[in-house]
Amino acid sequence: MPVTVIQHVLNRLKDIGIADVFGVPGDYSFSVCDAVLADSQLRWVGCCNELNAGYAADGYARVKGAAALSTTYGVGELSAINAIAGSYAEHLPVFHLVGTPRMSVQAARAIMHHTLGDGEYGLFRRMSEPVVVAHAVMTPQNVAYETERLIHEALYHRRPVYMAFPADLAEQPVLGAAALLSSPASDPVALDSAAAAIIAALEQARTACLLPGILAARTGLSPLLQRLVDASGLPFATMAMDKSVLEEDQTAFVGMYDGAIMSESVGAFVEGCDRIITVGALMSDFNTGAFTARLDPAKTIAIGHHRTRIDGTVYQNVEMEELIGELTRRLVYRSWRNPDGMALHPAKEAAASGADAPITAEALYVRWGDFLRPGDQLVAETGTISMGLAFAALPKGATFHNQTLWGSIGWATPAAVGIAAAAPGRRTILVTGDGSHQLTAQEIGLFGRLGLKPVVFVLNNSGYLIERLLCRDSDAAYNNIAPWRYTELPQALGCEGWLTARVTTLGELDAALAKAGMACGGVYIEVVTGPYEASPLARKLHDSIATLYPK
Repeated sequence: MPVTVIQHVLNRLKDIGIADVFGVPGDYSFSVCDAVLADSQLRWVGCCNELNAGYAADGYARVKGAAALSTTYGVGELSAINAIAGSYAEHLPVFHLVGTPRMSVQAARAIMHHTLGDGEYGLFRRMSEPVVVAHAVMTPQNVAYETERLIHEALYHRRPVYMAFPADLAEQPVLGAAALLSSPASDPVALDSAAAAIIAALEQARTACLLPGILAARTGLSPLLQRLVDASGLPFATMAMDKSVLEEDQTAFVGMYDGAIMSESVGAFVEGCDRIITVGALMSDFNTGAFTARLDPAKTIAIGHHRTRIDGTVYQNVEMEELIGELTRRLVYRSWRNPDGMALHPAKEAAASGADAPITAEALYVRWGDFLRPGDQLVAETGTISMGLAFAALPKGATFHNQTLWGSIGWATPAAVGIAAAAPGRRTILVTGDGSHQLTAQEIGLFGRLGLKPVVFVLNNSGYLIERLLCRDSDAAYNNIAPWRYTELPQALGCEGWLTARVTTLGELDAALAKAGMACGGVYIEVVTGPYEASPLARKLHDSIATLYPK
């Protein structure tokens, strides 16, 4: 049988490592859904809504390197656009497969359901253009070429692309063929010049450090970057968005760098270095401690995805992967000054308190940090939770996932589904707040349906704590939420046999953590604290806002 348009695209997505397609069906997208179901090497993962499906694809791409999302025309694709925007901001290749009305219907400008009734059929694709790097309507004549182009664009930029499948064309046979596009390569002269300039700068430096960035992880270059650390002896610090790009369980790790807000000793070391090398790092507000980072441009070497800047010179067409490899081969190992004991670890004394004592932030984050095991996948919701867990010491092989830049609340629960689906052999730990959880909690049921066994912590502090800390009036009614009975959710959503607990004291928390550590199935623990129990970074942000906007 000839290969159809949709089969051709799915075959190529499998070639780049995608084995699951997240989505919600619709009549315009049945040809896409049916093709996924008919393929024994693909799994359809149906989510509760398109936004959640987009978040799940976002999480999956963080582990697998790319993901696929299927929605129907109009109502479906627009529901997913917030998630797609988050993947764009955070450099995640998500292939958005959109089923559209038949071409004959579009040509006739017929007034169909899921349209605005104006006969305009390109409107929703144009709405998506700012949050994708490329788009195409897939036809029998162009699918071979366009598939390669869109794969190339998605992987080159590490960002989403949009693929439209008209209902009458998706199942037609492919006409023509196209050669696979080659991976980008550096300009050899620019590569050699950039490497030589960096080596010369380091030879003249007394102190230096690396700031490994999220793009190194998104491009799968963490192992290569680790080899550079091992070969050069360079110490490294990590910013919020970049936690776990390199493992923290090593002597080269200095600690978390958050500008002037947290970790003064780490900040003093990083900013005092003669040379600071950023590798794929994004200088966002949260990454720079609300822009309090003071990285002297004259001392900073910025290795980007496709270009490098040093001493005012920009070396274009220099691929990050090739430059890291070149530096690894050419740098001579050196015992750089690396202050011992600087890496931030939770203070153990903060954990000590009576069993009947209420759960404080200081005691809670220490316990969560101690609960982690090697190889865990930790998913932290945006807000005070991620601000606290960013300073937990990760054991060997553990990874930290947070939507630091886009920061869409509710992201973590469905993203954890995607992360767990991508690596079911690793333990997935989801830590989310009650406010965020209420946006997307229905996807807890998807864990059960897929046979996944996460450990879920819901921090119940009676509302949007991060908003209470940042707004002018912390008691404003808009920060309140409905008082759910959270521990009843797993069973109500079809997760049979899960361990559930609601804890309000340190003794109850310790007992629940012990049981969770031995559980063979899913775990769901509601952790109740006071409404203003916040991690240190969140409190410091509150203090800075209070200074700017006094009541």
